[in-house]
Amino acid sequence: MLGQVARVAAEDTRHSQRLLTHLGISVPLLSLHEHNEAARVAQLTQCLAVGEDIALISDAGTPLISDPGFILVRELRTLAYPVVPVPGPSALITALSAAGLPTDRFAFHGFLPAKPGARRKALAALAENRETLVFYESPHRICHTLTALDEVMPGRHTVLARELTKTFETFLSGTPAELGATLAADPNQARGEFVVMVEGGAPAVDHERRDVSAEALLDALLAEGVGVKQGAAVAARVLGGRKKAWYARLQALKG
Repeated sequence: MLGQVARVAAEDTRHSQRLLTHLGISVPLLSLHEHNEAARVAQLTQCLAVGEDIALISDAGTPLISDPGFILVRELRTLAYPVVPVPGPSALITALSAAGLPTDRFAFHGFLPAKPGARRKALAALAENRETLVFYESPHRICHTLTALDEVMPGRHTVLARELTKTFETFLSGTPAELGATLAADPNQARGEFVVMVEGGAPAVDHERRDVSAEALLDALLAEGVGVKQGAAVAARVLGGRKKAWYARLQALKG
């Protein structure tokens, strides 16, 4: 298809030229990135007006999915030009398909804010969401993001997908604290582009309705000599809620 269009709009023409050369395709390239996209719309619209077909490609992944193209596609739709999607690679879907986290409901939030305070605030706003949370992250911020996750969602099952479809593709699973320790112990694991996937929040416990049965279960666990940590895991599995909350209640009862 790239060989059949009049020109190709690309995020980085240097990167895309290597691809076209490898494929033996000789088509004019035009840069389209976050800094010039608005200015390119009129130029590309003029090309379409004279009957040219234009392809839009990203350096990696799919255009518009945390990549340039939204401004252009929105304008072309407004002007009633057809926009034909071509199935292609997407780190978001690729990562979810192999992460082992629920995918019946998930929410993609792109890149988290770069500043620590804004990052924590963004995560705190999502902490109670039930669906799997998905983010993109860069190598120089991945450790900071894991630290923020550990502060806001401690103990939450998290999966890191690194360098997808490349030679060093890696999936790492654990809590944010465990993953942070893994990356600290092996700096090579912090290289490359990341998809960060976090399990959704546990359903809230109706304490007014369940307090009696909850107390009975907790008392029984302690009476049987079950440890606080194990008892919290059992309570969370049977009654719902967070293990951390049940741990605190067991500690209080034991004391």
